[in-house]
Amino acid sequence: MAGFRTHITVSSTLGVVYGGIAVQPLGFETDAAILAAGITAIGGMLPDLDSDSGVPVREMFGLAAAVLPMLLLPRFVHSGMTREAILASLLFGYIFVRYVVSRVFKKLSVHRGMYHSIPAMLIAGLVVYLAYHTPNRDLRFLMAGGVMIGFASHLILDEIYSVDFRGAKIVLKSSAGSAIKLSSSSLIATASCYAILGGLGYLAYLEYMKPPAPEAPIETHRNPRMM
Repeated sequence: MAGFRTHITVSSTLGVVYGGIAVQPLGFETDAAILAAGITAIGGMLPDLDSDSGVPVREMFGLAAAVLPMLLLPRFVHSGMTREAILASLLFGYIFVRYVVSRVFKKLSVHRGMYHSIPAMLIAGLVVYLAYHTPNRDLRFLMAGGVMIGFASHLILDEIYSVDFRGAKIVLKSSAGSAIKLSSSSLIATASCYAILGGLGYLAYLEYMKPPAPEAPIETHRNPRMM
């Protein structure tokens, strides 16, 4: 499989390209494009959360613990929370993801299990879509699309590195097919993954069907010159 540095390099490059496309020709503001580029880069590292190696797991959960609460910041502001309540939520959100979620995830996941799959990629996109609160649906789709593109790059790279080119002979390694998949050998893991995907998909549908609310002052809009 591809190494951690390779995944970071590829997903970061894709993030730059994705951010550039967001500005031109899609017409998003530069600050939104930069955020989308960063989310794309992070998406390329997310599948390493189930790695057997301790270092990538610690690094990724540390990053996830910082990023996920920050994505909820617009939702906190929109709900009318005080500054102190927002800061407390960010702090405890970091602690919860970094120490509680990481421990549960480590116990329940196996390397190259359902977390290395197409449904997991869709789950990552739905989580970002639901977490990033804004009445601008295009902006939510931009962020969700970024994390899925990064996630997909990780899966594709792992599949590419599972092919051993020996001259004119192509040999598949034992890991071939284990990254890009729709199910695993574990019925419980597969059913749980699709249950989570279905639940998040339903929540995203309800969110999408809500009538647009007035845009908050801190929100990022499309560039009117590009529309």
